Amino acid sequence: MRVSLKQLKIIEAIAQAHSFSRAAKLLHMTQPAISMQVKQLEASIELALFERQGKLMVLTEAGVELLHCAQQVHEQIRQTEQIMAAMRGIQHGRLHLTMAATANYFAPQLIAAFHRQYPQVDIQLSATNRQGLLGALDAHSADMVIMGAPPEGHQLLGKPFMANPLVVIAHPSHPFAYRQHIPLQELGDSRFIVRESGSGTRRAAEFFFAEHGLHLHAGVEMNRVEAIKQAVMAELGLGIVSAHTLEMELKLKRLVVLNIEAFPIVRHWYIVHKEGKRFTPVAQAFCQFVLDHAESLIHLPKL
Repeated sequence: MRVSLKQLKIIEAIAQAHSFSRAAKLLHMTQPAISMQVKQLEASIELALFERQGKLMVLTEAGVELLHCAQQVHEQIRQTEQIMAAMRGIQHGRLHLTMAATANYFAPQLIAAFHRQYPQVDIQLSATNRQGLLGALDAHSADMVIMGAPPEGHQLLGKPFMANPLVVIAHPSHPFAYRQHIPLQELGDSRFIVRESGSGTRRAAEFFFAEHGLHLHAGVEMNRVEAIKQAVMAELGLGIVSAHTLEMELKLKRLVVLNIEAFPIVRHWYIVHKEGKRFTPVAQAFCQFVLDHAESLIHLPKL
């Protein structure tokens, strides 16, 4: 089988755009040229790479495998370019970092501090949910991710770098708002605004409640921390969120952190990457910087 880098780029573009014509625009090519390259590649491997579903072009099983190969090839090329740059004594490079949306409350401070030390490094940053983080690692579109404890079975390595306490928040008018040492059992009938199923915060809270013989009453489900805080401020119920997300609301006295028995739930933030990942010099420098300096640079709000 003979496959060119150009053909691999075309496969990636079609997989992204779900259309030959849109892929042609992304690559500044004509649609006939795109179609010809795909036909030549399919003839070479004797397998179809795409099939039509309605108006969309989707990958076949063979196409998925070839896309995965393309992603690995382009990742290896990018890493090699940066290694060669480092060998030439060039200090700049590029870092691809993806993080859990909640980490957006502190990650910019880490990046700013790193950038002051390495001002010529370009950083590509994106935020997504847990499923998106795992997808970024599988697709090699991120050097590393910042997330909670990585799941087993994905060939991932994680290094904890900072505590992530989960606390219960309420509107200041809530009956529990200014009580001290509230027994955990009193939360049994409380209505909670929770993250979506699969969220690390949701899973940690459900496990914590079950461990103490309680059921977490999920009255409302939302997929963003900001939405949960707004719902709690609207007195729809209690919330469980990372303490890192509360600085402004606590200062403005729009929310309070409840003094609940056995809380906070102490989790940790991790730098996570694929097993066997060969870091570029820039990625290695950032990883070590976070491990060495995160706890001294990031401070929790006064609860």
